[in-house]
Formats: sequence, structure tokens, C-alpha cells
Amino acid sequence: MKRYYGIVSGRVQGVGFRYFCQYNALRLDLTGSVKNLSNGNVEFYIQGDESKILIFLDRIQRGDGRFIQVEDYQIKEMDPVLNEKGFGYY
Repeated sequence: MKRYYGIVSGRVQGVGFRYFCQYNALRLDLTGSVKNLSNGNVEFYIQGDESKILIFLDRIQRGDGRFIQVEDYQIKEMDPVLNEKGFGYY
């Protein structure tokens, strides 16, 4: 099990990006959270099987093909959170 913290920049606020992250995380059985930041970026925590995390990261980088435009994202590996449930949307 792996856990990552990430910061995403681009057109990621006011376009459904947090919902998009939550939807993809839950479909992949991943846990974590996503939150808007005051500077226009979005932060997320994602945890689960590394192969599924890679799929999640690929999907959010590509966006929804309509409104979401990710310009850049950076991730950092963290220690897993034991017994984490669900995916929060803040």
C-alpha cells in the first residue's frame, strides 16, 4: 500500500475537478481526500494499491477532456494512514 500527497495547478477550481478526483478514486478503490487551496491550486492525498494510484494519476493529469486542464502536478510519497476509509471532498 502506498500513499501520496499531491498539488495540482491549472484550470482545476470551479470545473468539477474535486468531484472528478473523488469519482476516479472511488472507482479504483482508493482512499484519501481532495481540497481547493486559496492560491487556485488543488491538493490531494491518495492511498491504495500503487498500480491503481498510477491509473488515478494518469486520469487526473488528462482531465475530463472538456473543462479541467491540468498544467502541472507534483507528488510526494508519504507514510500510509492505517484504516483510512473513503475519499473526502473539501
